[in-house]
Amino acid sequence: MESAEEDSLHGQSSEDEASELSDGELQEAFSKGLLKPGMNLLVEKNKKLVNNVEGLKQCLADFRKDLPWVERLDMTNLPAEDVVSKTEVKVPAETNRELDADDDFQREMFFYRQGQATVLEALPLLKAHNIATKRPDDYFAEMAKSDQQMQKIRQKLITKQMILERSEKAKKLREQRKFGKKVQTEVIQKRQKEKKAMMSAVKKYQKGMTDKLDFLEGDQKAAKNSSDGSKKALAKKGPNAKRKFKDQKFGFGGKKSGKKWNTKESFNDVSGFRAKTAHDKGARKGKGGNKNKNKRPGKSVRRKMKGRS
Repeated sequence: MESAEEDSLHGQSSEDEASELSDGELQEAFSKGLLKPGMNLLVEKNKKLVNNVEGLKQCLADFRKDLPWVERLDMTNLPAEDVVSKTEVKVPAETNRELDADDDFQREMFFYRQGQATVLEALPLLKAHNIATKRPDDYFAEMAKSDQQMQKIRQKLITKQMILERSEKAKKLREQRKFGKKVQTEVIQKRQKEKKAMMSAVKKYQKGMTDKLDFLEGDQKAAKNSSDGSKKALAKKGPNAKRKFKDQKFGFGGKKSGKKWNTKESFNDVSGFRAKTAHDKGARKGKGGNKNKNKRPGKSVRRKMKGRS
C-alpha cells in the first residue's frame, strides 16, 4: 500500500512540476517521510550592483548646502572645564588622553560636560537670533495625562506614604518592646543577684563565719536614704513643745525604775519646801479641799441624833 501511494505521489509530482504545492500537501508529505534533504534546493540569485555616481554626488551636494545656523542648529564642542578636578587639584583624565570608554561613569561625565559646553555656547547664539529659550508666564499647555489619572497617582502616593508611616510606627513599637524587655531582664537579673548574695550571707552567718546582720536590712537602705532629707529638715527645725515635754517626762529610753528616788543633792535641796503645804495649814483647793465640811458624823452621834428624833 505504501509503495503504491509513493508511486502515485511521484507521478503527480512529475506531472505537475510547474504547479506549486499547498502548505497542507507539504505538511502531509513531510509527515509521511516523502520529503528528504537534498530534494529542495535554494537557488541564489546574483545581486545586481548599481554604482549610482550621479545620485551620490547629488547627496553630497545636499550635505554641502550652506544653510544658516538657525536651520541647522548643529554644534561641535569640546567638554567644559572640570571644576571638581580643578578644586581638588587633580588632572582630568581626558586631558591626558586616558579616557576609558568602558568606564560608564567617566564616559557619562564626559557627555555631561560636553553638553554643558554646548549649552553655554548655544544660548548666546539663540538670543542673537531672537529665539526664545524660556517659556512665557502666560503659556498654557494641556497636560499629557488627564485629571482622573493624576488623581489616581496622587491617591497612590498618599496610600504609599500611609503605609510607610504605619511601618515606622510598628518599628518604633517593636523597639520600645525590646527596650522594655531589656529593662525587665536587667531588673530580674539584679534581684537574682541580690538574692544570691543574701543567701550566701545567711549561710556564712549560720556557719559562724560572720556575726554581722547587715544583710537583713535589704531594701530598707533605700527607704533610709530617701528619708534622710526629711530627718535633716526636722533636725534643723527642731521638735515642738509637746515633743520636748514628753522627752523631758519620759526620756529617750533606758532605766526608769528608781528614777524618783532621793539623792544626796535632792535631799539637801530645800528650795521647794513650803511650810503651809507641809503641815496642812493652808486651805486646800480642788478635790478634797475641805475635809471637815462634808465629814460624816460617828456612830454614837448618829444614835443620839436618832433617839432625839
